[in-house]
Amino acid sequence: MKAFPIGPHTIDPPVLLAPMEDVTGAAFRLITKRIANPGLVFTEFVSAMAIHHNARKTIKKMVVHDVERPVGIQIFGGEPETMANAARLSVEMGADLVDINMGCWVPKVCKTGAGAALLNDPRVAEQIVQAVVKAVDVPVTVKVRAGYHYDAFTAPELAKRFEQAGVKMLTLHARFAKQGFDGEADWRLISALRDSVSIPLIGNGDVRSPDDAFKMFRETGCDGVMVGRAAIGNPWALRDIVNSIQGLAKSGAPSIDERIDVALEHVRLAIQFESEGDASGSAPTELIAIRKLRGVLPLYIKGEPGAPAVRNRLTRAESYDEIKQILFDFRADTASDKISA
Repeated sequence: MKAFPIGPHTIDPPVLLAPMEDVTGAAFRLITKRIANPGLVFTEFVSAMAIHHNARKTIKKMVVHDVERPVGIQIFGGEPETMANAARLSVEMGADLVDINMGCWVPKVCKTGAGAALLNDPRVAEQIVQAVVKAVDVPVTVKVRAGYHYDAFTAPELAKRFEQAGVKMLTLHARFAKQGFDGEADWRLISALRDSVSIPLIGNGDVRSPDDAFKMFRETGCDGVMVGRAAIGNPWALRDIVNSIQGLAKSGAPSIDERIDVALEHVRLAIQFESEGDASGSAPTELIAIRKLRGVLPLYIKGEPGAPAVRNRLTRAESYDEIKQILFDFRADTASDKISA
């Protein structure tokens, strides 16, 4: 559980925030960096083809900030040259490293030959890696699943090819693409892959607590752990893992006040970043940002009495002021219930 290098960068602590679509935007990354301070964070994945067509909303996802470094931009696509061009733009946008997505199992991604579909085509997968490594002067990393189908553990052979091509780190989500997020991650797959490569290997899948993180390190020999869904709307879970890895005292659960304050900070930052470059400062821009957060905001108050009812209101909210009022009302109701009890 030691710090490890990726090119010129030292990943310390060896805890990484996973790239997650509609989650790891700049707002959440900055909040997570402040509260938990993981060793490495990633952007949402961005489409190389969308970059090729100069899609503004995709390029906006690639804006990074010095305070979150080191930060990786994750790209996905099925064509070597298009991916190489996306990698070049990633570096221009300030990426400390470029990560290639070969793990997304969602049909709309796989049907284009991208994401986990590349696990079925080692030749093209290797060509993409070679093209990206050649295109940029920052470290290139790859995130994979164990394989596409349950009976095909293709990651070890691909990992060897990628290491030979110059990849500096590999992350394995210990499920097969056909699983999606069903079932449990099989950490034995990470252990098996450990024997195939000498570059840093990151384990991903079902790390929700410090105990999970310690167990993954112990059982797999991985160099780092990547935390994904457990951190959504709950950066304090990631903080607990980071603190434990560093031997620091547990910080304790956040109060309802802190959770609501951070939820509102998340909304404000999301609106700010969505509005950048939009001279009109229009209400639709605010609404766009809020719609992206509708699945995230209720998680900030998950587990509190009355939270399920508030969830419905939050998922219909259309402005920051409305969200603020909903959460303030919830806090007042929660305090009143405790007094009554």
